[in-house]
Amino acid sequence: MGRLEGKHALITGGTSGIGLETAREFLAEGAAVAITGRSRERLDEAARQLDGPLLPILSDAGDAAGQAALAARLQEEWPQLDIVMSNAADVTHLPIEEWTEEAFDRLVATNLKGPFFLIKALLPLFSRQASVILVGSVSAFIGHENAAVYGAAKAGLLSFSRGLTYELKDRGIRVNGLSPGPTFTDTFKSLGPERQAAIYDELRRTVPLHRIGTATELAKAAVYLASDESAYTAGTVLRVDGGIGELAY
Repeated sequence: MGRLEGKHALITGGTSGIGLETAREFLAEGAAVAITGRSRERLDEAARQLDGPLLPILSDAGDAAGQAALAARLQEEWPQLDIVMSNAADVTHLPIEEWTEEAFDRLVATNLKGPFFLIKALLPLFSRQASVILVGSVSAFIGHENAAVYGAAKAGLLSFSRGLTYELKDRGIRVNGLSPGPTFTDTFKSLGPERQAAIYDELRRTVPLHRIGTATELAKAAVYLASDESAYTAGTVLRVDGGIGELAY
């Protein structure tokens, strides 16, 4: 029997990278999985890559009002919700001079505001032993180039792991953060292969383990946080970052 047998899991931003690999791992462990994304085309492509009981849902994680519609759709489809992985993110990195209020608000809406209102909307659907996983970033713990706004939003998201665990403890809902370090995804794909390779080379030099993480490594950590194996783990942040969040570089 799989470690998530019989469980129902929602992964926001599940069409690529860590979200897609986590969906694959959750399905392999026996869960029914819903993934969200803003592009129908990318949702369809993700569905072609995954095998198992999958529910692709078109949804914008930055639309606070839209989270109620997402919750209503899940309530129509499933008897309960056991796992939520808030993974969708705006990864905009800019120097302070280039930030506009519109770009700032859009990033915060996706990375902080949307996840909060999603959890609120899902409260009637959560099972008594539900696990919420908030995907943060090492940028919440260290300063680096052009990441001030992104890091601040991710730090706020990870803070929810403590505050919401306390607020929801009587409902049996535990909330934890998952904090990736540099990870191979398609985040830098739009920059072209040469620039992407240069960025990864630079990141590799800064990680104490001298390598970049994989989406599968993060997905397997998410399986632990989602499963009953972590039933006594709450209000904390699991760092899967090659040591970069803790050690000088």
